[in-house]
Amino acid sequence: MRFRRTLAAAAIAALVAATSVACRSDPATPRGTAERFLDAHYVEIDLPAALPWTSGVARQKVEREIELVKGVEIDEATMKPIVRYAFLEERADPDGGTKLLYRGKIAVAGEDGFERRWLVTVRREPEGLRVTNYQELAE
Repeated sequence: MRFRRTLAAAAIAALVAATSVACRSDPATPRGTAERFLDAHYVEIDLPAALPWTSGVARQKVEREIELVKGVEIDEATMKPIVRYAFLEERADPDGGTKLLYRGKIAVAGEDGFERRWLVTVRREPEGLRVTNYQELAE
Protein backbone atom coordinates (compact mmCIF):
# COMPACT_ATOMS: atom_id res chain seq x y z
CA MET A 1 0.00 0.00 0.00
CA ARG A 2 2.83 2.39 0.86
CA PHE A 3 4.45 1.71 -2.51
CA ARG A 4 1.15 2.48 -4.30
CA ARG A 5 0.82 5.80 -2.46
CA THR A 6 4.41 6.72 -3.26
CA LEU A 7 3.89 5.75 -6.88
CA ALA A 8 0.66 7.75 -7.06
CA ALA A 9 2.27 10.79 -5.44
CA ALA A 10 5.19 10.61 -7.87
CA ALA A 11 2.83 10.27 -10.83
CA ILE A 12 0.76 13.22 -9.68
CA ALA A 13 3.83 15.38 -9.08
CA ALA A 14 5.16 14.51 -12.52
CA LEU A 15 1.86 15.42 -14.16
CA VAL A 16 1.12 18.76 -12.51
CA ALA A 17 0.78 22.24 -14.09
CA ALA A 18 -1.00 25.43 -12.98
CA THR A 19 -2.36 28.74 -14.14
CA SER A 20 -4.26 31.65 -12.71
CA VAL A 21 -8.02 31.18 -13.06
CA ALA A 22 -8.45 34.90 -13.69
CA CYS A 23 -6.29 34.68 -16.85
CA ARG A 24 -8.16 31.84 -18.51
CA SER A 25 -8.50 31.78 -22.27
CA ASP A 26 -11.84 31.32 -24.02
CA PRO A 27 -12.77 27.60 -23.98
CA ALA A 28 -14.00 27.96 -27.58
CA THR A 29 -10.36 28.33 -28.67
CA PRO A 30 -7.61 25.69 -28.83
CA ARG A 31 -5.70 27.51 -26.09
CA GLY A 32 -8.75 27.70 -23.84
CA THR A 33 -9.47 24.00 -24.33
CA ALA A 34 -5.84 23.09 -23.57
CA GLU A 35 -5.86 25.20 -20.41
CA ARG A 36 -9.16 23.75 -19.14
CA PHE A 37 -7.59 20.32 -19.58
CA LEU A 38 -4.34 21.33 -17.86
CA ASP A 39 -6.22 22.88 -14.95
CA ALA A 40 -8.38 19.79 -14.36
CA HIS A 41 -5.66 17.22 -14.94
CA TYR A 42 -2.66 18.86 -13.31
CA VAL A 43 -3.76 21.74 -11.09
CA GLU A 44 -6.85 20.24 -9.50
CA ILE A 45 -5.59 16.66 -9.89
CA ASP A 46 -9.11 15.72 -10.92
CA LEU A 47 -8.64 13.21 -13.71
CA PRO A 48 -12.38 12.50 -14.23
CA ALA A 49 -12.90 16.25 -14.74
CA ALA A 50 -10.18 16.22 -17.42
CA LEU A 51 -11.92 13.50 -19.47
CA PRO A 52 -14.59 15.73 -21.11
CA TRP A 53 -11.79 17.86 -22.62
CA THR A 54 -10.18 14.83 -24.31
CA SER A 55 -10.58 12.37 -27.15
CA GLY A 56 -8.42 9.78 -28.86
CA VAL A 57 -4.97 9.14 -27.43
CA ALA A 58 -5.36 11.81 -24.73
CA ARG A 59 -8.53 10.15 -23.46
CA GLN A 60 -6.79 6.76 -23.37
CA LYS A 61 -3.91 8.27 -21.38
CA VAL A 62 -6.23 9.86 -18.81
CA GLU A 63 -8.25 6.65 -18.46
CA ARG A 64 -5.00 4.72 -17.88
CA GLU A 65 -3.92 7.26 -15.23
CA ILE A 66 -7.29 6.90 -13.49
CA GLU A 67 -6.71 3.14 -13.30
CA LEU A 68 -3.19 3.66 -11.89
CA VAL A 69 -4.42 5.75 -8.97
CA LYS A 70 -7.65 3.84 -8.32
CA GLY A 71 -8.05 3.32 -4.57
CA VAL A 72 -5.51 5.99 -3.64
CA GLU A 73 -7.06 8.61 -1.37
CA ILE A 74 -6.23 12.26 -2.00
CA ASP A 75 -7.48 14.33 0.91
CA GLU A 76 -6.45 17.31 3.05
CA ALA A 77 -3.49 15.34 4.45
CA THR A 78 -2.06 14.72 0.97
CA MET A 79 0.81 17.05 0.11
CA LYS A 80 -0.30 18.36 -3.25
CA PRO A 81 2.25 20.03 -5.48
CA ILE A 82 2.06 23.72 -6.22
CA VAL A 83 2.36 24.33 -9.92
CA ARG A 84 2.47 27.32 -12.18
CA TYR A 85 2.40 27.13 -15.93
CA ALA A 86 2.95 29.65 -18.66
CA PHE A 87 1.91 29.57 -22.28
CA LEU A 88 4.95 29.59 -24.59
CA GLU A 89 3.76 29.14 -28.16
CA GLU A 90 1.05 27.92 -30.50
CA ARG A 91 1.59 26.29 -33.89
CA ALA A 92 -0.69 24.87 -36.51
CA ASP A 93 -0.46 21.09 -36.77
CA PRO A 94 -0.13 19.76 -40.37
CA ASP A 95 -3.07 17.42 -39.59
CA GLY A 96 -5.41 20.37 -38.98
CA GLY A 97 -4.99 20.69 -35.23
CA THR A 98 -3.10 23.09 -33.00
CA LYS A 99 -0.03 22.32 -30.90
CA LEU A 100 0.41 24.40 -27.76
CA LEU A 101 3.56 24.48 -25.65
CA TYR A 102 3.58 25.34 -21.93
CA ARG A 103 6.32 25.60 -19.32
CA GLY A 104 5.38 24.33 -15.88
CA LYS A 105 7.11 24.78 -12.53
CA ILE A 106 6.25 22.13 -9.94
CA ALA A 107 7.04 22.47 -6.22
CA VAL A 108 6.12 20.13 -3.37
CA ALA A 109 6.19 21.12 0.31
CA GLY A 110 8.09 24.38 -0.18
CA GLU A 111 10.97 22.79 -2.14
CA ASP A 112 12.50 24.60 -5.09
CA GLY A 113 10.81 22.15 -7.42
CA PHE A 114 11.51 21.39 -11.05
CA GLU A 115 10.38 22.49 -14.48
CA ARG A 116 8.75 20.62 -17.33
CA ARG A 117 7.30 21.54 -20.68
CA TRP A 118 3.94 20.22 -21.82
CA LEU A 119 3.02 19.86 -25.46
CA VAL A 120 -0.75 19.71 -25.91
CA THR A 121 -2.44 18.94 -29.22
CA VAL A 122 -6.00 20.20 -29.73
CA ARG A 123 -8.24 19.29 -32.66
CA ARG A 124 -11.82 20.00 -33.67
CA GLU A 125 -13.88 16.86 -33.09
CA PRO A 126 -17.62 16.35 -33.78
CA GLU A 127 -18.35 17.32 -30.13
CA GLY A 128 -16.10 20.42 -30.30
CA LEU A 129 -12.46 21.20 -29.55
CA ARG A 130 -10.71 18.39 -27.66
CA VAL A 131 -7.21 17.60 -26.45
CA THR A 132 -6.20 14.65 -28.60
CA ASN A 133 -2.69 14.17 -27.20
CA TYR A 134 -0.34 15.58 -24.59
CA GLN A 135 3.18 14.84 -23.53
CA GLU A 136 5.72 15.95 -20.97
CA LEU A 137 9.11 17.16 -22.12
CA ALA A 138 12.06 17.48 -19.72
CA GLU A 139 13.63 20.93 -19.49
